[in-house]
Amino acid sequence: MNRKALIALPVFNEERHVVDVLTEVKKYAEAILVVNDGSSDGTAEILNTVAGITVITHPENQGYGAALKSAFDYAVEHQDEYDVLVTIDCDGQHEPGLLPGLVQQMRDRFDKDPIDILSGSRYLKSFNGDSIPPEDRRQINVAVTNRINEQLGFDITDAFCGLKAYRVKALSQFNVTDLGYAMPLQLWVQAAAHAMKIVEFAVPLVYLEEERSFGGSLDDAIKRKAYYDEVLDREMQAAGMTCCASENCNDRTDSYSE
Repeated sequence: MNRKALIALPVFNEERHVVDVLTEVKKYAEAILVVNDGSSDGTAEILNTVAGITVITHPENQGYGAALKSAFDYAVEHQDEYDVLVTIDCDGQHEPGLLPGLVQQMRDRFDKDPIDILSGSRYLKSFNGDSIPPEDRRQINVAVTNRINEQLGFDITDAFCGLKAYRVKALSQFNVTDLGYAMPLQLWVQAAAHAMKIVEFAVPLVYLEEERSFGGSLDDAIKRKAYYDEVLDREMQAAGMTCCASENCNDRTDSYSE
């Protein structure tokens, strides 16, 4: 049986975007999973009217990382059905038309030098019509990305882009415990620890809701950056790392543009 690519969308209070995004995603997706992370608006009711999707519901909001963890767990539990997992945000920032190309890029290398994570980057190249990112977000992304490259031996340009494709066989190596917005930082450290192959691809820079809250004290940029550093410190300590996980770690990251 040919396995499918599973497109997973973490959703929290997205009643303004969810129908439009799912309508576009369905044009390109082989299978769709929506993780409704305790939405308190009309998102759940809207999802009940959408045919052809699987929905996982968290009774209460647990966080962005928790939604992605549920998607990872689902893909691993059904890996006899799925070979690729693609995560895409539901706020309209990502282009669903990219999905078939990402899936094909993963499958083309399954048998030779397989890619573990195909990671979107909003800073790999410029596109006409790119948004200007909020300055605090840009500065934090640059600082965190630089630290990841220096200490983990990667050569990435965007530590936080939500559009990613994963080889389902690699997902079981992740141990996701940070359920919030710092969850991607756990993934980078654990990817380095497992010598995973990372490839970046360029995506347009789009911000539709610049004032979106990170929740509580994380809305303060200084505290948010400090928390990200704390997560990286903790995760590297847990992995027994002080710098680079492998003498050849710089060979794990490639970049290409579409």
